[in-house]
Amino acid sequence: MDDRFTLVIFGATGDLTKRKLLPALWSLYQGRTLPEPFSILAVARGEMTSETFRGRMREAVAAFARIQPPSEAVWERFASCLSYCAGDPKDPALYPRLGKALEGHPNRLFYCATPPSLYATIVTNLGGSGLARGRDGFTRIIIEKPFGRDLESAQELNGLIAGVFRERQVYRIDHYLGKETVQNILVLRFANGIFEPLWNREHVDHVQITVGESIGVESRGPYYEEAGALRDMVQNHMLQLLCLIAMEPPVTFDADPVRDEKNKVMRALKPIEPDAVDDSAVRGQYGPGYVGGQRVAGYRDEPGVRPDSTTETYAALKLFVQNWRWAGVPFYLRTGKRLAKRVSEIAIQFKRTPHLIFRRDAEGVDPNVLVLRIQPDEGMSLTVEAKTPGPDLRLRPVTMDFRYGAVFGGEPPEAYERLLLDAINGDPTLYARGDWVEHAWAALEPVLRRWGSDPPPKFPNYEAGSWGPPEADAFLERDGRKWRRL
Repeated sequence: MDDRFTLVIFGATGDLTKRKLLPALWSLYQGRTLPEPFSILAVARGEMTSETFRGRMREAVAAFARIQPPSEAVWERFASCLSYCAGDPKDPALYPRLGKALEGHPNRLFYCATPPSLYATIVTNLGGSGLARGRDGFTRIIIEKPFGRDLESAQELNGLIAGVFRERQVYRIDHYLGKETVQNILVLRFANGIFEPLWNREHVDHVQITVGESIGVESRGPYYEEAGALRDMVQNHMLQLLCLIAMEPPVTFDADPVRDEKNKVMRALKPIEPDAVDDSAVRGQYGPGYVGGQRVAGYRDEPGVRPDSTTETYAALKLFVQNWRWAGVPFYLRTGKRLAKRVSEIAIQFKRTPHLIFRRDAEGVDPNVLVLRIQPDEGMSLTVEAKTPGPDLRLRPVTMDFRYGAVFGGEPPEAYERLLLDAINGDPTLYARGDWVEHAWAALEPVLRRWGSDPPPKFPNYEAGSWGPPEADAFLERDGRKWRRL
């Protein structure tokens, strides 16, 4: 069997290719984990030669790659596998030309690094030209998020793709699942016997999942106006993290068993009733403020944003997984732009001790918290109580901290490195399956509908550089809880 593969990148002159895909492919090549022989065919509308494209990608690698070229000779060997084809993905005439360029290349991986509006067109043209049908090798397609913008559009896109590709050929990418710490959630849970007996409603009080960003929307104003925080972060990244925390042990760490367990979590989510959205969700939008000591503009003053925009840049949700393990345990999710700092973490807060014998410090004893840090400073920590030195019996929380960089050394691979390699090797474990995507949209549909039809009474409602709107604090205070200080 011929093991050669060709990666065809649609939208090859965009930011995703420049900042993520080519640097990741280079790092895989330099680390000698990219299967060889290979070729990369870049497709975009602009006219240029392959040599010009290689020069641009050399600059991209220098700026964004985890591993820098040790010598020009090594780069030239890699660059010799890059070629460029000018063409509009909307034009059916492009695809016969691609077919001719791919003759003798039995293994093909198509990557949609384009705006989502082009996904259906590319899939349809790949089907009509016969390029979606593998003969002597494999044919696969990677599709970036957002996969639809609501349940109906996701179902339509899934149906269109199913008419061209089999599900095992389709890789819906979520780069969060390629992060080392995210993958280690399953290792922490299922390779360490001390945690599993505690991972349930008997011992866990609640779970907080935070994805905070200190940056604003930057140049993505027009996209963000259509998406908002709920579509951009919660529907994909954050619900995936919830599934990894809440899922049951799969029978094996293979694609179908893992993804089956994730789907069980999604089916167990308590539906949000349309008339109770305010009890389950909070939204916000940042105004002017200070981040890192610098004055920054509010969302409505960002380029490409309407001056009266009601798009949320902050979203917080309370969800419940209605099954035997998690009944009654709230999962709090929050994400936002222009928050106080960049941080992504999952905090599992355990219940307080049922009876405290150290009565003098009874009110000052905090519950144990296990924190999984996704970015920055990937790692995990466990907070426990300890006695302070001295003759008096005083308790104080202390943290046992583990940092991946300090223990294993070096810089962990970028998420796209792992995910690209998995797609090349035919392992979809860390990719979203079509039915999971539909479950995720269905879970958020009541909130999307309510927020879309009922404009917020007060936007902006939080200052850039803060931790979000005061309504989000009140959201947890109603339950007798509070957000973690980060």
